Amino acid sequence: MRFDTLVAIALVFIPFSLTSIGGGAAIVAGIQHETVTVHAWVNSREFLDLFAVSRAAPGPGMMLATVIGWKVAGWLGAFVATLALFVPSSLLCYSVFKLTNHHRDKKWHRAMREGLAPVGIGLIIAGVLSLFRLADGGVTAFVIAGLSGVILYFAPRFPVLGVLALGGLAAMLASTLGTWISSL
Repeated sequence: MRFDTLVAIALVFIPFSLTSIGGGAAIVAGIQHETVTVHAWVNSREFLDLFAVSRAAPGPGMMLATVIGWKVAGWLGAFVATLALFVPSSLLCYSVFKLTNHHRDKKWHRAMREGLAPVGIGLIIAGVLSLFRLADGGVTAFVIAGLSGVILYFAPRFPVLGVLALGGLAAMLASTLGTWISSL
């Protein structure tokens, strides 16, 4: 294993660690850009496959860094990518909490928390759009995702597995309908 590859992995994931406002979903678009477009460590299909594996695996939701590190540089790459993604942000959060916790009732602290919320939401939306673009699900995927969002917005207690089942059923119906229409 080349040392420069491990350094490159760390240099990709450390900045994402420090800018993951909104959680792991907020940095998916950036990780996709760096690993597919900039470094060409994986192609678009492999990225989607690795994303799916990382989401299905037990543990933190952002195990994507670990599986990309493993794909690029084996077990050592997985270790470096995991540490690069989780350690800097953990240290930053702990430090900020320790330094600002006694100010949590002040206006500036509340403004800072509330001001970061839209940033996190925007980054999450960018990640979702990046995955949609890679998956090339077309209009059907956008409609299903939109309807899923509407269901969860207006009925937040609706079971998530129910939303997934309805989405799968809608995708099957759209596929069947598309096949039927093309056979005419």
